[in-house]
Amino acid sequence: MLTNVANVLAGLIGAGIIFMGARAFWAPQAAVGFGIPDTPTEDRTFQAWLTVKAVRDIASGLFILILLAGATPHLLGWFMLAAAGIPIGDALIVMRSNGPKAAVYGIHGATAVVMLAISVLLLVA
Repeated sequence: MLTNVANVLAGLIGAGIIFMGARAFWAPQAAVGFGIPDTPTEDRTFQAWLTVKAVRDIASGLFILILLAGATPHLLGWFMLAAAGIPIGDALIVMRSNGPKAAVYGIHGATAVVMLAISVLLLVA
């Protein structure tokens, strides 16, 4: 039962990350929600950085879905544990940039906590 819940949550995280990455291609101004103040969404240099982040997000989401489809829950758990470092790093970037605490804790921190909880559920199953 716990494995099923963890699998569903992992699938939702994977799909959500893919959606966020894809959204950066068609709506770069949505990156303001990432949490870095004064984000210059019209700047071509920033858009290049955003494209790199978008590719990272899409690939990360696909890794989750691939492992969900073809690996053991234990392997997916280890991947989710390692991948939790991404939202932790994002939270630190936003914090260092004096971004809003809501983005630091409510978006990136909460995502990291959910990913850690998923990994624990998968690793103890």
